[in-house]
Amino acid sequence: MTDITNINEILFGPDRPLLLIAGPCVIEDADLTREIATRLKALTAELGLPFIFKASYDKANRTAVEAFRGPGSTAGLKILADIKADLGIPILSDVHGVNEIPAAAEVLDVIQIPAFLCRQTDLILAAAASGRWINIKKGQFLAPWDMANVVDKARVKGPPQILLTERGASFGYNNLVVDFRGIAILQATGCPVIFDATHSVQLPGGAGSSSGGQREFAPVLARAAVAAGADGVFMEVHPDPDKALCDGPNSLRLDALEPILRQLAAIRALV
Repeated sequence: MTDITNINEILFGPDRPLLLIAGPCVIEDADLTREIATRLKALTAELGLPFIFKASYDKANRTAVEAFRGPGSTAGLKILADIKADLGIPILSDVHGVNEIPAAAEVLDVIQIPAFLCRQTDLILAAAASGRWINIKKGQFLAPWDMANVVDKARVKGPPQILLTERGASFGYNNLVVDFRGIAILQATGCPVIFDATHSVQLPGGAGSSSGGQREFAPVLARAAVAAGADGVFMEVHPDPDKALCDGPNSLRLDALEPILRQLAAIRALV
């Protein structure tokens, strides 16, 4: 990527501070989601980091049918719209079907395509046509160079505004591995590249009826990604990850985030 990127007045890119995309995996309730957003806004303002708040209103790809999915699109988008209006921060959430996109585009600044759906042509075309930025997460089953085809698909009706997110590749059963060459390969598409530090340490389906995770390694991979030139870092955070209703094992503690971000900002300044 060669240009400064602007998402709702949030600037990032070459010679700019590291972008942080962060928030809880899923909206558990309105008060907790607002608390996390408020604390993240204050922390990133203190550190001078551009920030986009992330929370899912529906997790449609949970391991087990009884797993918590969130409040759904209507209630969830209302919660996100209120947070956006009150805190003045850009919002990212994921969509799983073409029918969700019109309502999502009314609220979201960035529409996210989940990794499992990154080759769903109709979904990508509809998201690209929404007028919003789209963040396409690289599928765990794809090589980084395969994403050039995904980007071309998104650009078929014009030059949409695209972020690409690296989140690891399947490595045997219930495990992921990160090839940091992928950051430069993905950047060759001309899109800003985000590194998903917390999903990269997920153990998909590793807990039987849910995914496991190794959150202690998320800061390690994040440091490597920033050193490799990533334009931003994606992290799921929660005040008490062990009690989180989704992705707790790979989420970071909110109160432990500041020193991690300070390290990443220092590495970014060197790079």
